[in-house]
Amino acid sequence: MQINEIRVGVSSCGLAAGAQDVLNLLKERTDVPVLGVGCIGHCYAEPLVEVITDAGSLLFRNIQGTTKDIDAVLSLNTKNNPEKQLHIRSERTSRENLRITGLIGKSEPVDIDAYVSFGGFDGLKKALRMAPESVVDEVKQSQLRGRGGGGFSTGVKWSLLAAKSSGDKVIICNGDEGDPGAFMDRSLMESLPYQVLEGMLIAAHATGATKLFIYCRAEYPLAIRNIRIAIDKVRELQLNAIGGTPLDIEVKEGAGAFVCGEETALIHSLEGKRGMPRFRPPYPTDSGYHGLPSMISNVETFANVPVILRDGAASFSSVGTAGGRGTKLFALAGDIKYPGLVEVPMGITLGEIIYEIGGAEPGSVKAVQTGGPSGGCIPASLFDTPVDYDSLNSLGAIMGSGGLIVIGNNRCMVETARYFLDFTHRESCGKCTFCRVGAKRMFETLEQITAGDGTKDDIAFLEDMGRKVKAGSLCGLGATAPNPVLATLRYFRSEFEAHVVDKQCPALECAALCDVTIDKALCTECKLCLKNCALNAISEDYVVDNDICTRCNSCIESCAQDAIARVKAGQGYRGSVEREVG
Repeated sequence: MQINEIRVGVSSCGLAAGAQDVLNLLKERTDVPVLGVGCIGHCYAEPLVEVITDAGSLLFRNIQGTTKDIDAVLSLNTKNNPEKQLHIRSERTSRENLRITGLIGKSEPVDIDAYVSFGGFDGLKKALRMAPESVVDEVKQSQLRGRGGGGFSTGVKWSLLAAKSSGDKVIICNGDEGDPGAFMDRSLMESLPYQVLEGMLIAAHATGATKLFIYCRAEYPLAIRNIRIAIDKVRELQLNAIGGTPLDIEVKEGAGAFVCGEETALIHSLEGKRGMPRFRPPYPTDSGYHGLPSMISNVETFANVPVILRDGAASFSSVGTAGGRGTKLFALAGDIKYPGLVEVPMGITLGEIIYEIGGAEPGSVKAVQTGGPSGGCIPASLFDTPVDYDSLNSLGAIMGSGGLIVIGNNRCMVETARYFLDFTHRESCGKCTFCRVGAKRMFETLEQITAGDGTKDDIAFLEDMGRKVKAGSLCGLGATAPNPVLATLRYFRSEFEAHVVDKQCPALECAALCDVTIDKALCTECKLCLKNCALNAISEDYVVDNDICTRCNSCIESCAQDAIARVKAGQGYRGSVEREVG
């Protein structure tokens, strides 16, 4: 086979795994074109190298910048290195529908000529031949709903801005994406910057917007770099000349405040003020950035627009369900075998995503957290639920921007709720009393429960305060912050009761509610546990003193015989033992 081209994934996931060294070495070793491309979603296999030959494509996984690995790629040596070849599983490909991410991995992200050669800007060209109101109607007919979490009709939002009579109108792309475990928007900005810009330019033509902003958190340096390069290229080719007037496109770097994902807080930040939400009405389409009519959509929403214009609204809406048309990007993370980015049709079930695409073993998963820290934990018994806005809302969860965190059986749901609320209560801007104080009191209560000091009254308090925080908060952060707690109480109440009544953590995750013990029948007395225990909590005759032990797991992780384990509170030794302290 003859090698025609080599592609190396150099998005953030690939670079973090060492892809830059792989790219550099391949360029040194061969005269064949070597491209640094975007992430195709198989983040578990990074650094990922695709070799295009005259007989087809070969994918190599986990390639490192070593002579051995580079030789394997250049010699197409898959027989002697079967572990290095990535076989795309049919369980994944049969369920994916790559419409929005179809161009990822085919060219360098900032190569505008390559983007055009793959059909880039065809949607914009078509839109410019249409009357603005016809473009709005096309988006309405597609039934595209906002991919940032709210699920509001994109076409209706466009029509609201288009109806405003103003000399200046503003379009803002929300790339703040603060959810832990979410990386859909980052991947799109890194890998398909021109597609995001094309969607914004189509929106500008349809609504009469004169100023475009991309608000991206500063923690996304590669996304910001690629977006800025793409903006410069668009300006050079005057593709931003909508209606004969070049539109100004500006990137604003956010400081990483989660609340700035809320549109009015984002606008305040964009204006140079503290990012805090305000009452609505007036809505941004009436009075937004510096009082101008403004429209905000997230990155994935704009990335859908060129596909809708290129292929038509009917094609787009033919995929999905009544509760959500088109495809959706999800960031798979947590206790699964194949974490990464996937694009699937709306209506696919949670089970198909988690088991068939994510590779989790059936029976190994307890729940999935949808919608990031503001979402809800859905139990495995409901994994046959179709994924769309309305179905997830009915379960006490939300679609959110598309983060899916899989929670294995070894996880404690009380600790999971505490973890997510720890994030959201810290990210509160403090404007609303219920969000500022109520969410913090809920977090403190969860701290008490996981520390073994909880009571039954604490459960009642969490439910009562959770409802009040949702009802009494101004923006979506406070209104959704209690979701992880209320959802876990709804589906995993028995775990809360075990913590407060039995003073036990069924998952053995809460350190205060479990002990550590050594099975003498398995122990080989290799002394690794003794050497790794910083507090000398293990005696010379291999007994763990649980009054001293902090449950750091160092001994468990160092034991090659699996002789050390956590057990229920009260089952391990407590009290002073003779031991050598040194």
